[in-house]
Amino acid sequence: MASARPDPVFVYAPPSEPWLETVHVDDDLLVVNKPSGLLSVPGKAPEHTDCLEIRAQDVFPGCRIVHRLDMDTSGVMVLARNAAAHRHLGLQFERRKTKKAYVAEVWGIVRDDAGTVDLPLRCDWPNRPKQMVCSEFGRSAVTRWTVMRRGTETTRVRLCPLTGRSHQLRVHMLSLGHPIVGDRFYATGAALERSVRLLLHSQELTLHHPADGRLVTFRAECPF
Repeated sequence: MASARPDPVFVYAPPSEPWLETVHVDDDLLVVNKPSGLLSVPGKAPEHTDCLEIRAQDVFPGCRIVHRLDMDTSGVMVLARNAAAHRHLGLQFERRKTKKAYVAEVWGIVRDDAGTVDLPLRCDWPNRPKQMVCSEFGRSAVTRWTVMRRGTETTRVRLCPLTGRSHQLRVHMLSLGHPIVGDRFYATGAALERSVRLLLHSQELTLHHPADGRLVTFRAECPF
């Protein structure tokens, strides 16, 4: 595992290999494994045009983003290949009919074996895009977590968000005193220096297939 501190001046340099890793494709769905360091959709700056959505559309014309992962997060994402599938999937995410499971390496030794974080979140405007816990103005955010294994300095956890707030998993783990390793927004010191990438991966996504409503689960193995 790399140990160099990330450059404090952000430079967008998304990985080019593999250009697009396909997990599953059919007439309605395109499921991909997004690498860490690649934006889900284009950024505002011209140099931030390269993203998962554009790469996918180059190979599968007409596909459309349904949800997003943070640039620093890797793992399973689904795109719709037609308008009907886009509507169907969009409603599933909106109504929380999908199930997501992430793997993260957090700093420190988590004492309990499992738990739930129920803390509302809002944007930390002076420090955006950072988010913060706020009981007065925050939106509901709930994460279930389970310890997978404990190391000497870190703990591997399975994270299942019941809501989909920006930076939810990062802030909820920080609230427990265990920032995600390599988190350039919320980790400091050894927790930041331990990895050049955020050790957060979307491992599983379960949803109802737009064609017939059956439950399907897509998986991308954790790369760290």
